[in-house]
Amino acid sequence: MSLTVSPLAPAQFPDMPALDGVRLATAAAGIRYVGRTDVLLALFEPGTSVAGVFTQSKCPSAPVDWCRSHLKAGEAGALVVNSGNANAFTGRNGRQSTKLTAQIAARAAGCRPAQVFLASTGVIGEPLDAAKFGTVMDALVADAAPGKWEAAARAIMTTDTFPKGAASIVRLGSTPVIICGIAKGAGMIAPDMATMLSFVFTDAPISPRVLQKLLKEAVVDTFNAVTIDGDTSTSDTLLAFATGAAAARGAAKITKTSDPRLPAFGKAFHAVLANLAEQVARDGEGARKLIEVVVEGAISKGSARKIALSIANSPLVKTAIAGEDANWGRVVMAVGKAGEPADRDRLSIWFGGIRVAHKGERDPNYDEAAVSRAMKKPEIALKVALGLGRGRDRVLTCDLTKEYVAINGDYRS
Repeated sequence: MSLTVSPLAPAQFPDMPALDGVRLATAAAGIRYVGRTDVLLALFEPGTSVAGVFTQSKCPSAPVDWCRSHLKAGEAGALVVNSGNANAFTGRNGRQSTKLTAQIAARAAGCRPAQVFLASTGVIGEPLDAAKFGTVMDALVADAAPGKWEAAARAIMTTDTFPKGAASIVRLGSTPVIICGIAKGAGMIAPDMATMLSFVFTDAPISPRVLQKLLKEAVVDTFNAVTIDGDTSTSDTLLAFATGAAAARGAAKITKTSDPRLPAFGKAFHAVLANLAEQVARDGEGARKLIEVVVEGAISKGSARKIALSIANSPLVKTAIAGEDANWGRVVMAVGKAGEPADRDRLSIWFGGIRVAHKGERDPNYDEAAVSRAMKKPEIALKVALGLGRGRDRVLTCDLTKEYVAINGDYRS
């Protein structure tokens, strides 16, 4: 599927450093796409910690079930990701496919199948031929090398129009450590744990228990605060891997959440996830505008989140912004339907920093020309003040265009 690169895409893929303990390789196995890579293999040094969060969909994919069942051991030897086929709603065939894929990878990588983590993205309901992994696995292992981040990010794309990566370097005490992450996602995006597919790697020595807690907390205001179309995928997977290689440079292992070095690392980790999450919003299928929805003055953060998502997921709000129309009536609708406390006569609304409605009616100083200029920008800030409390939250989304319908109207065919 050839798509025009989103106008909201970053100018270039970021400069991401190689990371000790992680080697990457990609291959074209012909799973669905012709003439492009569709398999990613990541190999890890022994002792690599792993943590994960997954979709809360009641119809999860076979790879999600596989990862959940092997996450508790906390150790990873390899990661195999494919695009083009989600291996979801595939019954016994899907379960057998995940098992065979793990066995193929484990033999080639020299680890146990239980240490192989899997993720798949693409069409739902089509059987996945795991034998195709066998045709490329030995070459993948032979080609695996540090630093192939952009190739890795491209291999996991489906309707994405650009590869997504982010990196940070932070000190763990006196030792610098690296955090690198990649993600894919452009449609079927309304995460209920993490999002789409995303993989984050660090050479910091961190125990699986601490890494799991860090990951679970970090997704709340990053991946879980992004929506493209309100649809939670069957395949949402976010895995974090800590190789511990920085221990050789003097970094003591973090085994407790009370470790005084953890907050600084956690801040950098959160920043990488936030960067990736924003890139997903920028690559929403057919998107032409990035929308930041801020709700303040709610009775709680949780209430603000629900109202923000009601606005961000509204087709009427999203199409109005696509048409560069500051239609605050649709925002009022979305606030009112959210099922959360709201007072019509205290409600104020801003588009692009310009207040358009105040205390339940159109702002007396409303200037149509000024608002029209603001709505033509590629990034739109939409703020709602409820005037009820101190609860505040933020959600990222994009507009809804004709291209979204075109992309999804023929995606399977």
